[in-house]
Amino acid sequence: MNMSHDHNHTISNYNRAFAIGVTLNVIFVAIEAGYGFAAGSLALIADAGHNLSDVLSLLLAWGAGLLAAKAATEKRTYGFRKVTIMASLSGAILLLIALGGITWEAIGRFFDPKPVDGVIVIVVATIGVVINTITALLFVSGRKHDLNIKSAFLHMAADAGISFGVVVAGIIIMVTGWLLIDPIISLLVAAVILAGTWSLLRDSMNLAIDSVPEGIDINEIKRYLTGLENVSQIHDLHVWPMSTTEVALSVHLIIVDDSLNNNFLFELQRQLHDRFSIEHSTIQVEKQNDGYCALNKNGCI
Repeated sequence: MNMSHDHNHTISNYNRAFAIGVTLNVIFVAIEAGYGFAAGSLALIADAGHNLSDVLSLLLAWGAGLLAAKAATEKRTYGFRKVTIMASLSGAILLLIALGGITWEAIGRFFDPKPVDGVIVIVVATIGVVINTITALLFVSGRKHDLNIKSAFLHMAADAGISFGVVVAGIIIMVTGWLLIDPIISLLVAAVILAGTWSLLRDSMNLAIDSVPEGIDINEIKRYLTGLENVSQIHDLHVWPMSTTEVALSVHLIIVDDSLNNNFLFELQRQLHDRFSIEHSTIQVEKQNDGYCALNKNGCI
């Protein structure tokens, strides 16, 4: 028996936030890159590259959310829900590519430092602090419920901190004339990106290979199911993500009383939803028969 719940996908509820965030950041990337080249600041150029990768990630997450809201078909019985996981994984890979580029350029600047216009760096990076903070706040309310929304929030919040670091670099260059601070800040930018990207990559990869999602305690689910009245054993318990916001479960229950009715299944699925946030559950009921399960030829394990 199957049970699924129709609901609005988290990302599709953030259409306005994505539109505003993408627009603000596209404008800022163009400004930051232009002034970065004009001022000769690798820190600004590196930050612009990072912001561009974030724009692409926002577009991926936004597009995936819109696709995930499409109805299922006979060909795609789960619809396009899985593309939200693919989007978060692609976003992590884009960030790693940006990380490699920033690091390569920063190392080169250590051997060939370039003069930097500290005033331009300070002004442009300050604008970045404001824009990235505004964008991060657009996603603050949904960051606990969706990996893509969390990714967008963390990226923008990190960008605000990175832009602040660039402001500091500009001030130091103006006061001391120490040009090496520019590639040093660039490497710090790379370190911040790596720290944020690693957890995103790990979580996205886990979801992509159908690992049990974060926040789901499968041992607690086992204890709950085996503690049910008339249930002697369980086997073939599987929990996997259908998207970045929806979790599915399937399980075989070995029962000692075959007089159970549909109300038992309905209440069980409701409890799985309310207690463990399982959106879609499939439950196979088997009668205990001398330790042999019809759908498990190796026995009730």
